[in-house]
Amino acid sequence: MKKLIIEVGSTCTKVDIYDGEKIERLENITIQLKKHYEENKCLREEDVNLLVQSINKLKEVTEDIYVCGTSIFRTISEEEKEKFLKEFYTRTGYEFHIISQEEENFFTVYGVSRCINQKIGVMIGGGGSTEIAIVNDKILETVNSKIGVIDVMREFPDLASDIATTNIEVVKDFIRNKINLPKGKADILVLAGGGHERFARQSGITYKDNTLYKDIAASIMMDIETRKKDTKRFYEEISLNEIREVFGDKEWWYGTRAMCAFVLVVAEEMGAKYIVPTDITMTYGILNK
Repeated sequence: MKKLIIEVGSTCTKVDIYDGEKIERLENITIQLKKHYEENKCLREEDVNLLVQSINKLKEVTEDIYVCGTSIFRTISEEEKEKFLKEFYTRTGYEFHIISQEEENFFTVYGVSRCINQKIGVMIGGGGSTEIAIVNDKILETVNSKIGVIDVMREFPDLASDIATTNIEVVKDFIRNKINLPKGKADILVLAGGGHERFARQSGITYKDNTLYKDIAASIMMDIETRKKDTKRFYEEISLNEIREVFGDKEWWYGTRAMCAFVLVVAEEMGAKYIVPTDITMTYGILNK
């Protein structure tokens, strides 16, 4: 039995495959939905076409497919939403499920915390929203914000350049003044929502094996001081052009410096000593519902 769970975000569409026993990431598809929406004030036809074509091609893997969308689809007008949902179903044969911030938080936190029996913070970062939770066996606190990496990139476009010119502390201050932050504290901050482990492994920052807990989907970690030092280096020394040349997917790297700033703001606020970057998404929670 194969089933695909496809999460369409503001920037990255994550495709996970479930074989009845384990979940694996099949691919990431970069579609700059929020960025282009802000430029055009509507969903761009080319983006919708790319999404539809990608879904239809994935039918070659299995026709058991669940498709859902997050922040960008929560903010478009009701008229455009209705038009998109109808067109998507007509062209793919699948319902498109728009997930609320609360559902996204719950589903992702379930995936993150299923192997952990200690208090943790969870950050779900995206292109147009940020969800944060404090968890200890159950969710103790959640805070949601309608701010994501695209909002930061609009303010600091140089972050997508080869080397950033804006100081990391300036970006952090901008985020801190706009984001809702939890009151609870936790020694461990787990990054979820997609792409964080990929970023750590490909960006040149420092990581080591996760010794805090065992989870095949959360295999690496770093301490907070290392992450601070490496984030500064990612802004001032590490070449985005060289990374793009090696790993490709130029558009995916667009908002990575902005996301790094979100990570530090949240980690510092909750007093985290360690950061665990993962590619865990809503898949575990969706399959369990």
